[in-house]
Amino acid sequence: MEESRRRRGPARVRAVPIAVTPEGFWCCPSPAALHKSLKNPHHHHHGTGNNSSHCSKQQQRKIPSAPPSVAPSSVQNAPSVTGESARREAPDEQDTAAAEVAADKREEKTGDVGGEAQQHKICVGFGQPETSDLTVMLYGKEGIAVRMSVHRDVLCESSTFFSQKLSDDSHGGSPMRCVEIHDCDDAEIYVETVGLMYCDEAKHKLLKQNVSRVLRIMKVAESLGFHACVKSCLDYLEAVPWVGEEEDSVVSSIRHLQSKAYGVSPLLKRVTSDSVYSPTDTLSNIMEMVLKSNDDRGRREMKALVLNLLKDSSHCTDGTSDICSELFYSSCRCCLERLQLLFAEASEAGFPSQVTRQITLETDNLLWLVEILVNQRICDDFVVMWANQSELASLHAKLPVASRHTVSSITARLFVGIGRGEMLPSKDTRLLLLQVWLQALIDDYSWLQCSCRSFDRKLVEEGIGQTILTLPLEDQRSILLSWLGRFLKLGDNCPNLQRAFEVWWRRTFVRPYVSQAR
Repeated sequence: MEESRRRRGPARVRAVPIAVTPEGFWCCPSPAALHKSLKNPHHHHHGTGNNSSHCSKQQQRKIPSAPPSVAPSSVQNAPSVTGESARREAPDEQDTAAAEVAADKREEKTGDVGGEAQQHKICVGFGQPETSDLTVMLYGKEGIAVRMSVHRDVLCESSTFFSQKLSDDSHGGSPMRCVEIHDCDDAEIYVETVGLMYCDEAKHKLLKQNVSRVLRIMKVAESLGFHACVKSCLDYLEAVPWVGEEEDSVVSSIRHLQSKAYGVSPLLKRVTSDSVYSPTDTLSNIMEMVLKSNDDRGRREMKALVLNLLKDSSHCTDGTSDICSELFYSSCRCCLERLQLLFAEASEAGFPSQVTRQITLETDNLLWLVEILVNQRICDDFVVMWANQSELASLHAKLPVASRHTVSSITARLFVGIGRGEMLPSKDTRLLLLQVWLQALIDDYSWLQCSCRSFDRKLVEEGIGQTILTLPLEDQRSILLSWLGRFLKLGDNCPNLQRAFEVWWRRTFVRPYVSQAR
């Protein structure tokens, strides 16, 4: 026990109504009730005449003299629900009261000269206060002093901290009557935890608590060596859901208990797994289910969800990015193979109508995979794959535009990505992409504008122009002159690449760089 503590000003004692159940569990009133009780300290005195007289005598004995500027206020002992109309003060209680008075006197003597800080003092009784044989003085950092009338046998039986402290201090003679605990971080939870020592089953008392409060109780219980309470808190945390940031708080609070015999493994299994299935296998299973789904709403919502989740976890540094890259490209190859088979089937006369539906689904799958690759910053290889689909592009011209036009949205997305710098394919790959797929995109352009809601004409035209302008000047000339012939025939049904044409014109006819070189 500390022999000295921080100096405090004169104590200001307030009457705070605290209800104590037969088991000893305490509960504070609402802030409104507390404010009302402070204005009318005698509001809660509803006992019998003998009881009131007995309380007033105790109050006169326990309360130190108040400073002249503050009227003395009374301390209301926490009522014990025992049904007795009158209470008699036992000899042990007289000794405890004397110890409390001595503690108050020490508090007055150690007050700073001219100190302005005042303490808010609360008295709490557990079980049957008339049989209390120990006082615990709890001094909180927030300026609250709590006097707890407790029972030595209950605290020693429940808490290894109190058992050792009271055992060590009783070797010199008579058992100690008052224990002082200073600089308590969480006085409210400390008192509640002591109250739980009087409960037969602490777990039931935690039912209406929230997760953050139970974590605070568990922290205090562990510091007191109140193992039964810690176990009850763990049982509570194992059964309730953890929401949002609560999960991080729970995991960080219980990890250090792994070395102790509290059995925290069931809780940690909620966030860790010893399963033989690797995360990559699980992701592969999820990807396969999403790609094979036929319900439009389910596909759309789950694709958006998985895309966002992968975006949040795209900065992994544990080596799983390479494995995920292989998984994504494997899915791309499977979709391309199915798309090529569907194109071959649709190129024949009298193909079933559901083939068009399947082409649309596979195209949507590839667009989703492209977005994932862009977010993972690994889309360069897909540009190579798509630029080399010359057979697919040749089949594209044989299909009705209503069945094929969605495929051109993949080409449009790649042009946008190159224009934005989201992917960095080589010069040869960019040229091959334009040679193989630009004509198909022009042929489907009017359908894309009418039937694709997400199609952004200005963005696509900017991407095509930027891709062309990254090529050598001779390649720019051949591609833009070919585009000019199509644009003069189709007008709005052809991409408008006038901005790229202007840049090429200045490079060709003004030739400032050639002049500077000479």
